[in-house]
Amino acid sequence: MNDVMIAISIFVLVYAAIVSEKVDRTAVALLGGMATIMLIHSYTQEQAFHAIDLNVLLLLTGMMVIANIMSDTGVFQWLGVQAIQLGKGNPTRIMQILVLITALSSALLDNVTVVVLLAPVTLVATANLKINPIPFLIAEVLASNIGGTATLIGDPPNILIGSAANIDFLTFLLQMGPYVLVTLIFFVFGIPLLFKKQLRIANDEAEEQAPIDASSLITDTMLLRQSLIVLSLVLLGFMLHGALHLETATVALAGAATLMLWTKQTAHEVFQHVEWGTLMFFVGLFVLVEALVEVGAIDTAAKWLLTATQGNETVTTLVLLWASGILSGVVDNIPYTATVIPIIQELGNNGMNTWPLWWALAIGADIGGNFTLVGASANVVVASFAERSGHKISFLTFTKYGAATSFAALLIATFYLWIRYLAVF
Repeated sequence: MNDVMIAISIFVLVYAAIVSEKVDRTAVALLGGMATIMLIHSYTQEQAFHAIDLNVLLLLTGMMVIANIMSDTGVFQWLGVQAIQLGKGNPTRIMQILVLITALSSALLDNVTVVVLLAPVTLVATANLKINPIPFLIAEVLASNIGGTATLIGDPPNILIGSAANIDFLTFLLQMGPYVLVTLIFFVFGIPLLFKKQLRIANDEAEEQAPIDASSLITDTMLLRQSLIVLSLVLLGFMLHGALHLETATVALAGAATLMLWTKQTAHEVFQHVEWGTLMFFVGLFVLVEALVEVGAIDTAAKWLLTATQGNETVTTLVLLWASGILSGVVDNIPYTATVIPIIQELGNNGMNTWPLWWALAIGADIGGNFTLVGASANVVVASFAERSGHKISFLTFTKYGAATSFAALLIATFYLWIRYLAVF
């Protein structure tokens, strides 16, 4: 068996095991990753470990530390009550409010950071109403991937595309902003339809809340003030990280360490609440997907798809959009984007207009993350939060809602790309 078949076989087996939910997903991802190193002769440990994106892992670690320290202040309980009061106790309205907050925040911040901060709020709000949090968490993570499509810093593939095509922040926003706005409107108003059964149950089960003095929920004002100061500086650092020549992980870890020292928190107290299982799942996934990249499986698939269009600009753009959307739901969108970028550049060298191709790739790679539970980092993080609170998000449950949302968003993108870049009136 050649290296390509070995890599694909291991990937399929791991993916099937994750979907079956009969084994621990972290253990099977790590075993699959290590198996690729041992069985693929052209794939070394050095290559595999180099593929582990420490920026993602350490960004997650830093933000989990900050969120865990903030949780001791009662601020998440306060925000949960605020969401209930703003939505007047109506689960549908509360979900729509949380979705809007998530999407708008994800346009300015990395969507992983957003869900780390908002997941605890959602769990508190739904616990107060005594309703199932899973539909709310799924809706939020879907919204985070939609919102992150709008800006250069909203999702990692956008950063890669912006760098390769020399696209600045404002240009990216002007090109993608209208699409995201339209898609978000459809998503917000489509929530009652998408989660019809779950919201009907939630409306029946939701308990009427007695008036609550929200201010009484803040248990440590000084710690909250310290946390908000550090969090504000971290968020500012995220928005300016390009100008500062700093990675987001550096900013997050600096903020976490500063908050620990300022509040006299010990490493033992703080790090015991970090989701180490989630981080190790990503390690296995990075190694596993990099094996597909190294043996040329992803490159071959992308080239075949683009060659099949025979150089037609409209067909190439739309095939790239849908192929990126589907493939990014199966493999991590970062290596996929990195693989497709040189192919687009080569098409440009051969005379094709690449402007619509960049936007097709951006939308497909970002929106495709909604297809499955492992399609985007934010999805896995939210699933871990839910599991820790005693509510498991199954692979198939997420895919049922994620695939429907992705299909609708890609359909909107098809019309958007055609009208804005491809149609000749």
